[in-house]
Amino acid sequence: MKAVDKLTSAEAEKELDKLARDIAEHDRRYHAEDAPTISDADYDALRRRNAGIEAKFPLLVRADSPSHRVGAKASERFAKVTHRLPMLSLDNAFSDEDVADFLGRVRRFLGLQDEDEIAVTAEPKIDGLSASLRYENGVFVQGATRGDGQEGEDVTANLKTISDIPLRLKGKPPAVLEVRGEVYMTHKAFEALNKRQEKDGKPVYANPRNSAAGSVRQLDPSITASRALNFFAYTWGEISELPAKTQSGMLEKFQSYGFVVNPLVKRCETLEQVLKFYRDIESKRARLGYDIDGVVYKVDRLDLQDRLGFVSRSPRWATAHKFPAEQAETVLEDIEIQVGRTGKLAPVARLKPVTVGGVVVQNATLHNEDQIARLDARIGDTVIIQRAGDVIPQVVKVLLEQRPRSARPYKFPDRCPICHSHAVREVDEKTGKQDVDRRCTGGLICDAQTVERLKYFVARDAFDIEGLGGTMIELFHARGLLKEPADIFALTEKPDKVSKVLAEHRAALSEERRAAEGKEPVKAAKKAADKEDKVVANLMAGIEARRTIGLDRLINALGIRHVGETTARLLARHYRSIAGLLDGTKAENAREELESIEGIGGVVAEAIHDFFAEPHNVKALARLLTWLTVTDMAAPLKTSPVSGKTVVFTGTLEKMTRQEAKARAESLGAKVSGSVSAKTDIVVAGPGAGSKLKDAQKHGVEVMDEDAWLALIG
Repeated sequence: MKAVDKLTSAEAEKELDKLARDIAEHDRRYHAEDAPTISDADYDALRRRNAGIEAKFPLLVRADSPSHRVGAKASERFAKVTHRLPMLSLDNAFSDEDVADFLGRVRRFLGLQDEDEIAVTAEPKIDGLSASLRYENGVFVQGATRGDGQEGEDVTANLKTISDIPLRLKGKPPAVLEVRGEVYMTHKAFEALNKRQEKDGKPVYANPRNSAAGSVRQLDPSITASRALNFFAYTWGEISELPAKTQSGMLEKFQSYGFVVNPLVKRCETLEQVLKFYRDIESKRARLGYDIDGVVYKVDRLDLQDRLGFVSRSPRWATAHKFPAEQAETVLEDIEIQVGRTGKLAPVARLKPVTVGGVVVQNATLHNEDQIARLDARIGDTVIIQRAGDVIPQVVKVLLEQRPRSARPYKFPDRCPICHSHAVREVDEKTGKQDVDRRCTGGLICDAQTVERLKYFVARDAFDIEGLGGTMIELFHARGLLKEPADIFALTEKPDKVSKVLAEHRAALSEERRAAEGKEPVKAAKKAADKEDKVVANLMAGIEARRTIGLDRLINALGIRHVGETTARLLARHYRSIAGLLDGTKAENAREELESIEGIGGVVAEAIHDFFAEPHNVKALARLLTWLTVTDMAAPLKTSPVSGKTVVFTGTLEKMTRQEAKARAESLGAKVSGSVSAKTDIVVAGPGAGSKLKDAQKHGVEVMDEDAWLALIG
């Protein structure tokens, strides 16, 4: 072997290419197969040779260099990565009936008969950290966490240290390939990590998932490299061309490129086969050596996946069949009522601390007063609690045989514990049924709702105002500075008042602390005042930085009942601008329009309609808008002959279901409406079209049959 200092640039480049491939193969055999083919000393010699050549020829260091696996200098913070295709979550199934319903929905959407085969791939649902890996011309160039599904953290350097993740792909992969999967830690590795943590006097991790997530999010990649992490590949994001026509075929391709795919994946053709697979995996769960929390089913044919498309936050062609929650026994020591931002009175069980699934649980939900009555839960009872993954623990059973004589029945309050207004259960006018939740009628006079609404308004997924946390909101509200969202921006015009409130609060806390400790006052007023000035300056800057806001984030921040990030994004995409939203929600057919939006049902549409029909909400929003610049929602990236047009389907469609037609139109950038007006661009009329066809003729709207529509959209 020629000495490094004797190599030419061309020779160095060629050898670095060979070393990258050889070391990657040895890593795979050692970590993935437990079958090394060279000694540790020979392996170390290869890595030293690679490092020596890179030091001599720094301009030749490769993107897939083995040296990246031991880390690089940490950046101050992670950069953000916008996913080219969103990383969506899955709908859940909790019973055999739910799985049957999933397959039934797929058949109905596609217009298939019961005898038509719907094959699915079934695979264990790994309980780890989702990650997306981008490869260009076979080389790993970027890795990101899921984040909020739209934007994740750039953890490329850290992911490069995981041996299951190839830095260069084998074979002939697509030019652009985003492989997605799960970073996880085995039980054996988790136990070893916690032993090291204890030995070093550091806190231990609660479970393997947390330790895997924490390991990937280290600022120093060498820390990630020191943890034994693994990766299973199971799906893809952006891809320049599909190398297979089925989900199972894609997984086979992933394996050929060098990825680790779960060996338990199976193709199932009937409901019976699907459920048998679930039972088999459930029975093996404890012996797998890594955590899973269910089984994922995906329609196998990719052309059917494409037809099925997506709802607001998840694909129609996949679902996660979750395992039963983990359970434990403990004592119900008290029941307290928390008032949420929508006025809901939520009963919280205060429990004797107990460990469930590696997590210490002290509080659990009792849902509502009907659930308390059904359980006959009394203070002092021994109860069964359960939790699954990150779901809030809940009380599911009272062990009546262990009830002590001192157990006290609980009377659910009919008045708000915060403002003492009446707390009522609404009655649905359509069904005559009573709402399961009791809600405070205090509205804006209820401090609990005001404060919680403001906390939600400034939260990370809403306005994300840096420096304005829950404690500060409570303080400013108590001192009369905050009553509604517009007041937050008004703080920028009264920094002196803000400073005074913070100074008084600081002084009060300091006095309490000194009294508790029995100490004399410390002369640190100047230092404290300087710190306070900085806090106020940062707060003002944080508020000013949010004077411009995206339409979807504004809608989410309003705290409309049933409206979260996903629904807010749907509304923003539909109405595009704040003017469009305000005009649309006050129109005569506003409720029909809302219900026509894909992903928004009747209950959610009614809640949105009711919010904008309430004058004080509209006035509060108008006051807020005087402080803001609201940016419009960008039109869909796809361009098509129907992009931006309003389409109405009426009559019977013979070549696709109504659901499929609607989803297809929206995926091409069209807006699908349930009613015809002068603003409608196209009416697609099938046999049996009635009043909507007449309305189209009255307004002079273009009418076409299904064949013409299919020809138009290609």
